[in-house]
Amino acid sequence: QVQLVESGGGLVQAGGSLRLSCAASGKIFSINAMGWYRQAPGKQRELVAAIGSRGSTNYADSVKGRFTISRDTVKNTMYLQMNNLKPEDTAVYYCAAGLDGLGYQYWGQGTQVTVSS
Repeated sequence: QVQLVESGGGLVQAGGSLRLSCAASGKIFSINAMGWYRQAPGKQRELVAAIGSRGSTNYADSVKGRFTISRDTVKNTMYLQMNNLKPEDTAVYYCAAGLDGLGYQYWGQGTQVTVSS
């Protein structure tokens, strides 16, 4: 099993920044890909950003140029740097992990991000 714990959420004004962290523990060897999802009230969960086993990244169009995903393999921690936040970024953000090509098997509990206008 792999445990994922998110942190760094909070309330910020539009135009501000936040950095989310996702600390992984347990059978780390069983994962090589991680991602961030978010779910706003009344909406489906959506992929925000992902990082693969070789460091390749991809982003939702809505966050390109504003969000940056990164991973520290020594600390077993993934980050999401979010800049120029907008009210529509308000959601619960979830960390996910798994193996490349096999989908995400492990999920964190989520951290709330609220952006005020």
